[in-house]
Amino acid sequence: MKYRRVVVSRHGGPEVLQVIEEDIPEPKAGEVRVKVLAAGVSAYDLMFRRSGRLPGTPRVPFTPGEDVVGIVEELGAGVTAFQPGQMVAGGTFSLGVGGGYAEYVSMAAGEWVPVPSELDPVRAVCLVVNYVTAHVMLHRAAQVREGDRILVHGAAGGVGSALLDLGRQVGLEMFGTASKHNHHLVSAFGATPIDYRADDFVACVRQLTGDGVDAVFDPIGGARQLWRSYRALRRGGRLVWFGVAATRSHGLRIIPSTLLMRALLKILPDGRKVPSTPNAGKHVSETLAELIAQLASGKIDPVVAARIPLAEAARAHELLERGGVAGKIVLTAND
Repeated sequence: MKYRRVVVSRHGGPEVLQVIEEDIPEPKAGEVRVKVLAAGVSAYDLMFRRSGRLPGTPRVPFTPGEDVVGIVEELGAGVTAFQPGQMVAGGTFSLGVGGGYAEYVSMAAGEWVPVPSELDPVRAVCLVVNYVTAHVMLHRAAQVREGDRILVHGAAGGVGSALLDLGRQVGLEMFGTASKHNHHLVSAFGATPIDYRADDFVACVRQLTGDGVDAVFDPIGGARQLWRSYRALRRGGRLVWFGVAATRSHGLRIIPSTLLMRALLKILPDGRKVPSTPNAGKHVSETLAELIAQLASGKIDPVVAARIPLAEAARAHELLERGGVAGKIVLTAND
């Protein structure tokens, strides 16, 4: 039998994404082969597609995609924890970089987490990377407590909206930067929206709080951006940096300046902190089951920006690359 997967044929624009057909691989001992129903699209997929100079980028051709939800189809030798026909979710971190843009994915049984059959796989896949990342940044990096004030950059995006969704559960006072046309989404999560194009977010936060926020979550990067995020903190506040979305407009050259600024901010003796960023990929299995239970009970509400067929992965990348996307773009592989 054949199956389809999307590969980055060479580094470049969305047009380098191609659909190829191969024989379906048999699961190895200890693995579970899953027929993919939904695969998430992330900013890191775009970064690895654009350039081979980013550390960790696999050699072309490779298949992007870090988060998948699907149906168990075949068990490798020794696997007893799952049954064929069961829905599961997992992150592809153990495979290296990506692998999710495919009709079938095989991974070690320990990488998969059961998903109740009544859940929408497209909404469930939002949890694997976006909500796990948000959970780790909130509770491990920032160690937020009820009543804390936080500022979330890119608040309408996949991880940003997850931070707001989880933050309201903890009873946080929240502010979020977003495009004006996405302010309704930020407000829907109980946060105060700030127009990052028209307003000075540092001045806005100071005006609204008096002395700043307890934590800033910054997936943008860039020396100037990090410095401004740091200035929005009150004494004792934490700046959590976990991405370089600014590479979309400034290229990879912005990464060294980001790292230098972060190192400088860590040593400033002013009571504000820049905690180390945990590796969210190491916490998927232990956090995902909890999040799936919250989705099943209606406690969290992932935002899906678009559902796009797997074969149209290039269109998904074009959409995300334009910016201003509210929520998570998801590829569906059951078309």
